Amino acid sequence: MEFLERKRLLFFGLPWTFTKYTVKEEVLTVDSGLLSTKENDCYMYKVQDVELTVSLAERIFGLGTVVCYTGDTTHPVLKLEHIKNARAVKDYILEASENARRKRRTLNTLDISTGDLEELDG
Repeated sequence: MEFLERKRLLFFGLPWTFTKYTVKEEVLTVDSGLLSTKENDCYMYKVQDVELTVSLAERIFGLGTVVCYTGDTTHPVLKLEHIKNARAVKDYILEASENARRKRRTLNTLDISTGDLEELDG
């Protein structure tokens, strides 16, 4: 399965921007720009958490913003702004990222240290 969505204007949800989001099983790609283009990829196994936000204006025009928290160095917070089918895209990213982690046998670890080791010694 694959999703191809465009960033849209909040006004009537028109696709008047030059940003495209492609969500595949193994990679999430953001293409932006008209004259000078920029393409950014993030592997699905690096996606740690996904959030869906829908403002009042987005709700009126049937849009939403999907926020992906990743372990990627170039985009630790990757936003898919003002897209249609936002809930379906969010659910797909959650499922695909979990499947990609299982497939690669990766482990997510968090640093839960207090940050000040001198206090523990003293």
